[in-house]
Amino acid sequence: MISNTMITIALAVVGLIGLVVFFYLLSFFQTWLKAVLARATVGFATLVAMRLRGVPYNAVVDAKITAVKAGIDLHEGQLEAHYLAGGNLLPTVQAIIAAKKAGISLDWERACAIDLATKGSEKSVVEAVRTSVDPKVIDCPSQDGPKKTIDGVAKDGIQVKAKARVTVRTNLDRFVGGAKEETIIARVGEGIVTTIGSADSYKTVLESPDSISRVVLDRGLDVGTAFEILSIDIADVDVGQNVGAMLQEAQAEANKNMAQAQAEIRRAAAVALEQEMQARVQEMRAKVVEAEAQVPLAMAEAFRSGNLGIMDYYKMKNVESDTRMRDSISGKGESEKDAK
Repeated sequence: MISNTMITIALAVVGLIGLVVFFYLLSFFQTWLKAVLARATVGFATLVAMRLRGVPYNAVVDAKITAVKAGIDLHEGQLEAHYLAGGNLLPTVQAIIAAKKAGISLDWERACAIDLATKGSEKSVVEAVRTSVDPKVIDCPSQDGPKKTIDGVAKDGIQVKAKARVTVRTNLDRFVGGAKEETIIARVGEGIVTTIGSADSYKTVLESPDSISRVVLDRGLDVGTAFEILSIDIADVDVGQNVGAMLQEAQAEANKNMAQAQAEIRRAAAVALEQEMQARVQEMRAKVVEAEAQVPLAMAEAFRSGNLGIMDYYKMKNVESDTRMRDSISGKGESEKDAK
């Protein structure tokens, strides 16, 4: 027979287990009761299952109560699935409520997609809806960047510096996959530079800066972006440098350097030609000296062969002496020596 001690121990163990289960289930009771009282009923078993799956059931219940109180029917399964996907429950529900109050069509699936798309950035689905209701202003260029103005050059060569303010609102239909603010800034900057460059004079831009806004706005720069451009306003226009004159000065300097280089080439060629002519003169003088060296040999040969007599030789010497004397009297000999 089972002793009374064994029965007592068994009852104590069962009671302890029951007490643990009671307190465990009691931890869900407050959340369950809150949901029931708010008419956002969530099953007790569902709460336990969410706890076992590691889902914060309190956050799911709070999000469902918030939606129900705003007249939005959301199932706890949808909320749990969005949490498991890495989404933010309460901000997503708040975004749907804000869109409903503003008369903007935003269903749960699109709100979840926007929330997941903005995860890890400084944006949020609530901000996207808020910007859709209350447009925001974007500085172009961004004042946080290195350049504070958009610089363009008119056809007369004068630089024009401009600042623009772009008013945009979120286009929820294109928010997922659409380009963000950086693209808007780049496109508006490109449009302003193009418009200034097509102006005949910088005075035209200064007289009517709103013409820049009209031209840029008509180009449809918000295509493929997550925003809709409402207006482009030129906040400041100023005159910069005379780029045309600077380019002409640089071109003139380049032309001068090119001409100097070509002149240096011609001078070097002339010097080389002069050296070559001097070398040729020395070569011809060498040939003359060589030819003169042949004269005594020819005279000796003439003596040996009898073609030249001794008297003929003396007559030739007398003629040479007479010629040198006359040259020395006239100064021609010295001039020839100086020339040599």
